Order: sequence, then structure tokens, then C-alpha cells
Amino acid sequence: MAELPTVASLWIGGTLTWVERLSLKSFVDKGHHTVLYTYEPVEGVPEGVEVRDGSTIADIASMPRHGRTGSPALFSDLFRYHMMVKAPGEIWIDTDMLCWQPLEGLGDHVFGYEAPHQLNGAILRLPPDSEALGQLLEFTKDEYSIADFLSDEMKMDYAEAAQTGAPVHVSEQPWGIWGPLALTHFLKKTGEARFAEKQSVYYPIHYRDRKLLFQRPAKVMRALGDDTKAIHLWARRIKRFAAKRFQGQPRDDIFFGWAMKEHGLPLDEGGIGLHEDEYRLPFVPAEEEGLPPGKRNLTMLADIYQSDKGSKKHRYTELYDLLFQPYRDRKITFLEMGLQMGGPEHSNPASRETTDAPSVRMWLEYFSKANIIGLDVSDFSWIEADRFKFIQCDMDDRDAIREATKVAPSFDIIIDDASHASSHQQDAFLEFFPKLKSGGLYIIEDLQWQPPAYEKPPEEMVKTRDFFQNYLASGRFSHPNTETAAEFNALRDQMSGCFVFQHHYRKDKIDKVVVIHKA
Repeated sequence: MAELPTVASLWIGGTLTWVERLSLKSFVDKGHHTVLYTYEPVEGVPEGVEVRDGSTIADIASMPRHGRTGSPALFSDLFRYHMMVKAPGEIWIDTDMLCWQPLEGLGDHVFGYEAPHQLNGAILRLPPDSEALGQLLEFTKDEYSIADFLSDEMKMDYAEAAQTGAPVHVSEQPWGIWGPLALTHFLKKTGEARFAEKQSVYYPIHYRDRKLLFQRPAKVMRALGDDTKAIHLWARRIKRFAAKRFQGQPRDDIFFGWAMKEHGLPLDEGGIGLHEDEYRLPFVPAEEEGLPPGKRNLTMLADIYQSDKGSKKHRYTELYDLLFQPYRDRKITFLEMGLQMGGPEHSNPASRETTDAPSVRMWLEYFSKANIIGLDVSDFSWIEADRFKFIQCDMDDRDAIREATKVAPSFDIIIDDASHASSHQQDAFLEFFPKLKSGGLYIIEDLQWQPPAYEKPPEEMVKTRDFFQNYLASGRFSHPNTETAAEFNALRDQMSGCFVFQHHYRKDKIDKVVVIHKA
């Protein structure tokens, strides 16, 4: 039988937890020579794992970290691409990949789909002469590059920022920009995506189903296929869940505990404490020089938490501070639809791993007594903060929107910053506006851009900005769909005022945001 390929990974910082120990030991036990690259001594490395100096692959001195989370994921992406060239033939594995079957009989290209249209590099091998690898290495040379695969809106915004002398660093760009997003783009561009394994091979447990790993072993195994070779354990979220619900240790009656025993690892070593969930930022007011929390205006907060609503981009907060000041210290119910850039409207799967919710941080500090509700198609259930509740909802499904309105009996302020598709905005308004309290505010953002994947043709749909401008001009709503027009016109008596504001509040610019006041 042919010798199994070497697998290799990277660890930056501290002692390995049981997640990393389980991952590495599983490859050792399945017969793979297993390498762990490091830049400093690491405790808890399982027997049989070879430790190598990471500087033989990449210099860590200028390591980029993700702007909001502090995660070294960007450097990890860069490291694996360089490893393909400097250690040809080795298979990269993330330290949260569990080996289920030996990786044998593989070609030069080793990777797979984590979702129907999304590739992942948690397990990866590319030949040194791979065209996609060459393009990945070239792309990651420039930490301020503007990726072709970003949406037209994001590319335009980044280009404008670069022209003003403040280009957007990769650490402030969408999560996965050097990882799954780039990998998917370049492998598809070169045609090498044809070598990808289907989802059941390396990612049989989808990200949204990750808590299944805390169920009984038999239940997890029913989700695996005969072709499953590895299981992605989704460590960033799994660690947090384990720390909160299992005192940081895998119980012996769940899949993780069973797997630890299968690989001869004790259950009471390498625990996970909340302090070890190193890349999680608590949802508490940020410490900042100058005014203390509770005294900072909304634009200051947006810039502190890096929300695009602040002075660095849209400047919505200048308007919102005028409108929201009377609500600031009241016990209100506040709803925002859309919590982080980079969802399906930007061609990313709804199952993407979410990393932060900047505006949620901003609202929690600004509205000291408000109950904040966040709605998004992607999963933000990991957010744990007093006065915050998350509800998952697909804006492309009006029935789902209608169901989501039940999250609260009524609302004081509603902001739609979700997909920006005209049909989504209009369906959301029809369902949520009736539940807005008298005197409340309903705001729809980013009227200037609609995602091509969702926007319907003019004969079926009028753009929301034109829809409200025509209403202001004529006093009635006009729509290609007569039923939609009738629904909106039935709500006219509930609208005491409507205002449309332009980009940066300049009348010569395009319409950007609409504010509707409830009678």
C-alpha cells in the first residue's frame, strides 16, 4: 500500500486545547505523518506529532490580524499557500479537522465544498505549479488590493477610499477575503474547482449544524457518508459553546467525548475556558480615550466599533443622532435587519461564518435601556449580550418575514440594512411597518445599490428609492404589481412624514436613505 501523505498545520500562541489535540492525534492514529508548525514553544502537542519552525515557511513579523476579532486567520491563509510551494506534497489541515478515514488515493489537488457553491481550505493541497495557487500568492502580496470577486458596491467604496489616501486594509475587509472567498474565486476561475470533493467528504457537518457535535455519537454518525474522510469541527464557535455549556470539557456521553476516548486522550486535559476563547470580543462598551461610555455621540460610536454607518463611509449616524436623541435613555424596542456585510447579496452563502456585528455594539451602547433585536439570514446566535435578541430570517421569503414580526409586540425604531434588494425592502416594510408604534421611525438604508442576484426587472419591481420619491411627488404609491401598490396605499394614513436623504446629504448626489414617521 502507498505511503500516506504528510499532513501539516499551524498553531500560534499558547497551549493546545482538547480540540487541537483531538484533531492532530486523529491524523497520527490514521497513519499520517503529522506536522505542527509553530513560532514558539507550545504545550499539549500529542505524541507522534512533529513540531517544525514556522519561519521556514513564512515570516511572522508582519502578520496581519483581522481588524475586529484579532484573529490570525489571514496569516493562516497566507501560510498555507506558501506551504504548498515550500513543502510540496504536504496536505494542509486546520487544527479543527478530525480525520475519519485515512487520506489515501488522492490526487495533487485536495480540497472540497463546505456548501453547494463555497469551497473551503481547511484541508488543502495544490501542486506548486497550480495556476490558482500562483494567483492566490500574487493576490495576497498586496494587503490593500481590491478583489475582483467583491460586489460592485464594495469595489466602488474601496476605490473611493484609496483615492482619498485611506485604502482599506485586508484586516478590515470581509472575513475570508484571503481564505474561502479567494480560494473559491481562483479555483473556479482557473477551472481547478473541478477537482473539488463534494461536501460529504470533508465537511459533512455544516456550520449551521455544528452543535450536533455535542449530541450522542450515533446521531453524529448518521450525518456522515460512506465517503467521509474528515470532519470540520468549527472550533471558533465550538470552543465558546463548550466553555459556556460544558465547563470547557467534552463529556463522555457526547460525540466529542467518544472521539477523545477513541484516540486515547483524557477528557480532563486541555480544557477551554472563556479566557482562552482568545478572538472573541465581549459585547460591552469599548474603552476609548476622551468621552466615557454613555456620553459619546453616534458617529463616534460608529467609528469606534467600525460600523459603515459612521464618518468613514455612509455618515448615516449624523442624521440618526438628530432623530434618535429623544430615545437614547428610554426603554424602547429597536430592530435592525442586516448585521454584517458580506452575506448572500455579495455572493457569499447564508451559512458564512459571522465574526462581528459592529452596529449591534453601537446600538447597545447608544441606547442604554433599549432592547435591541437583530435580524439576519446568517447565524448570529453566538452573540451573548444583555438586552439583545437575534432572529434568523431569509428576506427572500415574505412568509418568513411575517413570522419574524412576532419577535416583539411592537417596535419604536426599525432600520432595514439587510440585502438592499427592492423586493426585500418592500416586503419587510409591509410586514413590519404596521407593528411600529405611533411616533416611531422606519428607516431603509442604501437605496442606491441593489444586488443583481435578487433585484427583479423593472416590469416587475420599482426601485425603493423611486417608489418613495414618486410617493412624495404624487401622494400615492405606484407599482408594477397592483397588489403591492394597494398594500402600500392602504398604509398611507399611518405615515405622518417621509423624507429621502442623499449621499452625504448633498442634493447633487444619489438618494441613499429614506425615513418614514409613523402617525
